[in-house]
This record gives sequence, C-alpha cells and structure tokens, in this order.
Amino acid sequence: MGIFGSNKDRLLELIRSGSEMTLRQQFRLTVLLSIPAIMAQMSNIIMEYIDAAMVGSLGAHATASIGLVATSTWLLWGICASASTGFAVQVAHLTGAGDNCGARDVVRQSLTAAGLFGLAVAAAGTAVSSRLPVWLGGEEEIVADAAIYFRIFVLSLPVLQLLSLSGAMLRCSGNILVPSVTNVAMCVLDVLFNFFLIFPSRTVTLAGAEFQVWGAGLGVKGAAIGTAAASVIGAAAMLWYMCCRSRELRLAGTHGSFRPRRQTLAKALKIAAPIGVERLLFCGAYITVTVIVAPLGAVAIAAHSLAVTAESLCYMPGYGIGDAATTAVGQSIGAGRPALARRFSRMTVWTGVGVMTFMGAVMYFAAPLMMGLITPVEAIRAAGVEILRIEAFAEPMFAASIVAYGVFVGAGDTLIPCCMNLGSMWAVRLTLAAALAPALGLKGVWIAMCVELCFRGVIFLWRLYGGRWIKIPDNKR
Repeated sequence: MGIFGSNKDRLLELIRSGSEMTLRQQFRLTVLLSIPAIMAQMSNIIMEYIDAAMVGSLGAHATASIGLVATSTWLLWGICASASTGFAVQVAHLTGAGDNCGARDVVRQSLTAAGLFGLAVAAAGTAVSSRLPVWLGGEEEIVADAAIYFRIFVLSLPVLQLLSLSGAMLRCSGNILVPSVTNVAMCVLDVLFNFFLIFPSRTVTLAGAEFQVWGAGLGVKGAAIGTAAASVIGAAAMLWYMCCRSRELRLAGTHGSFRPRRQTLAKALKIAAPIGVERLLFCGAYITVTVIVAPLGAVAIAAHSLAVTAESLCYMPGYGIGDAATTAVGQSIGAGRPALARRFSRMTVWTGVGVMTFMGAVMYFAAPLMMGLITPVEAIRAAGVEILRIEAFAEPMFAASIVAYGVFVGAGDTLIPCCMNLGSMWAVRLTLAAALAPALGLKGVWIAMCVELCFRGVIFLWRLYGGRWIKIPDNKR
C-alpha cells in the first residue's frame, strides 16, 4: 500500500511540476488511480448482490418494494453528489496548481455549504416519503415497505452528503485509495448489519455445528437501517482522514473560516448546477421508466431492479476509471497543461471501453449465474437473464460515455455534457421504451436502453475528440 501511494504521488507531482510525462507514465498513473476506485465499485456491487439476495429471500414483494423507490433514492443521492462535485473540482484544480492552502480553504467552506444542503434535501424527501410509492404506481402489497425504506434513506441524507463530499475531495486531491478502502469497509458493515437486522432469530448450521443467531426480523426496514448505519461509520472515518491526515487537505493545525464565500459558491454552482439539474431530470427519466415497468407486475419490477444491480457489476469499473479521469484531467488543467489533459482523456476513455467490453462478454455468458445468485424466484430469474443479455451489447459505448463524462467534469465542463445525457435519455430511451413496452413488455424497455446507451457513447466520443471541453483557469493562461 505504501509503495502504491508513493508511486502515484510521484507521478502526480510530474503533472504539478510541469515535467514531461511519457505515455507509459500516463498509463501507469491511470492504472494506479483506477485500481482502487474499481475495487471499491466492484466491492459495492458484490455487497449489493448480497443485499439483494438477503432481501430477495423474503420474496418478490420485498424485492419489488425496494426496486420501486430505487430510482428515487438515486435521484436524491445524485443531487447530493452533484453538490460535492462543485467543490471537489475546485480542489482538483488548486492541488494541480500546487495551492494546497487554497484547497483547504475550499474544503472548509464546502463542509458548511454542503452540510446545509444535505439537510434541506433530507427535509424535502421526508415530506413526500409516505406518498411517493403511490405516485409511482406501486401495488398495495408493496407500498408500505417501500415508504418505510425511502423514509429511512432520506433521513440519512445529511450523513451521505458528508460522505460524498469527503470522498470526492480526497479523490480529486489524488487520494483514491482511502475512499476506496472506506467504501469496501462500509459494504462489509452493511452486509453484517443486514444479517442481524433483516432476519428473525434463527438456527444457523456451519461446518456441521448449529448456532443460535439473534435477529431483529425487520425485513425491508432492517435493510434500510443497516445501510444507514454503515454510512454513518464510513462518513465519520472519511471526514477524520480528510481533516486530520490528508497531506493536501488536512485542516487540523490550520486556521481559516468555515463561512462560505460568494466566489467559491459561484464556482461550485457553475460546475454543480448543470450536474444537479441533469441528475434531477435523469433520475426523473429513471422514475418514468419505473412507471412504465410498474403496470407489468411485481415480477417485472423485481426483475428490472435486480437486473440493474446485476448489470452494475459490468459498468462500475467504468465509473472507477471515470474517477481516475476526473483526477488526472482536473490536475492537468489546474497545472495549465491542456495537451497532457487531452492525452489523459483519450487514454482513460479507451481503457474504460476495453475493460467494459470484456465485462459485457462476461455478463452475456454468466447471466444465468448472476441472476441465480440474487433471487430464488424462477420467473424473476428468467426475465433477468433475457434482459441482461440484451444489455451486454451496450457496454462498450456505455463505457465511452461514463469515462468521457468524468473527463469533462475534471475540466469543469459540465453544461453541454449534461445536456447530451438528458437529450439522449429523454429523446431516445424513453420514447423507445414507451413504444416497445406495450408489445414486448420488459424486454422492450431494455432494448430501448441498449439502443440509447450506444447512441450516447457515440456523441460523447464526438465531443471528446472535438476538444472544446478544454478550459484553462485564468491564473494559468
């Protein structure tokens, strides 16, 4: 771990100092930044598999109750993450320029601003929590559990906001390892808490011996509480490291104001507002897809939700590489090196395409095993296998859009990419899904998804190679 960190820090210093970097050094830095992020993303998905299997063992209705509000939880989480991004990109540019004091100043202000924002989003979510499952068209059997799950989630949003903020700050400063390790630990804790909270007290057989295991028997409610508890521990650990141990961002022993200043907020808003609006409308589109799927019944809702979890095993490596792209490009931009930023952008994008092409092939052939691990219901399993094999063909171009988006965020270029995402989702995916679902059912919805992701990847590659996303800060011109 120490060797890993020293190699990564040495390569990042080449960016900040203006030294030349060979293609080999650029690729090595890409790998060093990507591996911890990919490991964290993959561990998250593995734990989601275990989560889904735990809840899935309770039956189709329990799975559907969480699946019904899943897109709404993504919406609120995405809005909080966008607020973090507005400050974290500033930190990437400042650390790239070697201005650690300025980066710490942004961290102080962000803790206050983002914390208040998280409280506001939580209040809004709580206000609609009891009615949301009804608005989404959920069946009577799943509405109560869905409302409870969503309410517990929104009450944990202030903690999730600080977790997102500290993780984004550390990643953009060049430290991807600590957020990744913390995420892995959180996932393990989540599963541990779920083991005791979801199920009632029971007898467990291990290596031929029987043990009596205590359980709270809370079902869906227990799954939500377990996730919230793991998030509290993760947020506390990440904030402590950022404030007390991070070389670039450490606040302990330093002085400065936590009161947000207009200039910092304006920069954060310029970066975050397009992302926030995009997440709002993007998740609104996901919710619309849920509304399209809901009339198809509990089995379709459950298969759709679990297949999304299964597919994430393939696309989460892309998000890990996208995090690496944001860091490398952001620091190159902060150092006033547009040519280096451009080289990093292309290297990270095609690395992502290669990894996710391989993962798509794995998903196609392993779809029966993947679905079999997370649900015992044959009807759900069969539907999930069919739609996963459709989606496997979209993974290469999905990778291009994910990593290119990370590139643009690192450059502070968010408005046009957000519009591209939204246009693709609303004009292509939803139009096709609404047209195909009546005739083809859930299969039609996923055909629409596959077509849209391929289209999105093409337009993101077009913008990447156009080069207009390169923006150098005024103090570096």
